[in-house]
Amino acid sequence: MTHLDLARNALLTPFALDDERLDAVFAAILQHDVDYADLYFQYSRSEAWSLDEGIVKSGSFNIDQGVGVRAVSGEKTAFAYSDDIGLPALMQAAEATRAIGRQGGEGKVGLLRGVAGHALYGIDDPIASLDSAAKVALLERLEQMTRSLDSRVVQVMASLAGEHELIYIARHDGVRAADVRPLVRVSLRVILEENGRREQGSSGGGGRFDFAWFTDDVLLDYAKKAIDQAALNLQARPAPAGEMTVVLGSGWPGILLHEAIGHGLEGDFNRKGSSAFSGRIGERVAARGITVVDDGTIADRRGSLNIDDEGNPTQRTVLIEDGILKGYLQDNLNARLMNASVTGNGRRESYAHLPMPRMTNTLMEAGSVDPQEIIASVERGLYAANFGGGQVDITSGKFVFDAAEAWWVEGGKLQYPVKGATLIGNGPDVLTRVSMIGNDMALDPGVGTCGKEGQSVPVGVGQPTLRVDGGLTVGGTA
Repeated sequence: MTHLDLARNALLTPFALDDERLDAVFAAILQHDVDYADLYFQYSRSEAWSLDEGIVKSGSFNIDQGVGVRAVSGEKTAFAYSDDIGLPALMQAAEATRAIGRQGGEGKVGLLRGVAGHALYGIDDPIASLDSAAKVALLERLEQMTRSLDSRVVQVMASLAGEHELIYIARHDGVRAADVRPLVRVSLRVILEENGRREQGSSGGGGRFDFAWFTDDVLLDYAKKAIDQAALNLQARPAPAGEMTVVLGSGWPGILLHEAIGHGLEGDFNRKGSSAFSGRIGERVAARGITVVDDGTIADRRGSLNIDDEGNPTQRTVLIEDGILKGYLQDNLNARLMNASVTGNGRRESYAHLPMPRMTNTLMEAGSVDPQEIIASVERGLYAANFGGGQVDITSGKFVFDAAEAWWVEGGKLQYPVKGATLIGNGPDVLTRVSMIGNDMALDPGVGTCGKEGQSVPVGVGQPTLRVDGGLTVGGTA
């Protein structure tokens, strides 16, 4: 059974809806002059369990469904949503949205055509892949593994979450598209104590598959990584402060790329002229060798989608190639207003939200340098192996990020771990100061969530080890 069939059976048939009735809704909207209209149907089931102090203390289960109705005229957008998917509610929403258009519209509903999209992940419900007792046992097993690895463990906090989502998109131009989206994640945080000092470490991962992914080997790997990070921080000295050479690790440190650069390449910010990259296509914005892509087509990844939330297949979009700015991430609205091609990046948190251009999996491609050679090239500086939280100003590109795991480098060698390091800089400026690019590009383990204008969506990041010469200030306590 196709995604379209599954979504129609779940989201249209139970409410006596079909494509003919949806065309009647569009006909009502198009009585006024509008450029675009769509209906976004969604059904989602989500579940979460959490363990603390050796006990699975909480579990939650949620079912949500509804439809969002949107009409666009020029730069104006009207939007209404309802958790009632019946035809009367749709007609009522259509009446509300068409108010933005001028009287006398003669728009026609397009001929029906299905969009197949990709097949990047399975359609099975991950929540059903384990029963409740097995999910509780998984978390208990993870805690026992973690405690068995180090006698200094004083606290283990773990959580498990799963989601199964069906969406159906109908557009006034006749496009019909659907997706069935699984998503799971395990998160682990551990606290170690030694000689009265406590430090924490974290790890975890997930993607678009079911709970069978979390084998004992995978869970043991999470436990080791969390303990290693906490143990490293127990040995850490106060971080130095000042402007210095910084080496960024591979994988999750790509979150800096996502926040400080990726958002500035989204179409809405550039259409409005509020991004540091506005109007700069074709210009050099980064050092030679830097290629940044947004790729929503990587199988099973947290940030991947078969189609975006406007019914367009996702794609691999080159944003920066060998340092030259090539383009922006576009949804339907901004692509039309900027006379650009749609890139399959229209995303929304749910049926109750408007879509906007958002990243999927944003990464910098690998270079040719061995990461050990990059470390060996640094006379004095900081190696930021992993990151915690951060903040960025999209307009200026300025950012502040906390290093969750960092080392002081001197004489080309890692000397000792440091704690309390923050990286302060400007995203577009940092891109021009990258002098060495590692051959070890890695994706994050599947833990990213991106926030924009109050909406959260799952994303992925990745990068190789990078050497940045100047332009980064390390804020520390030493």
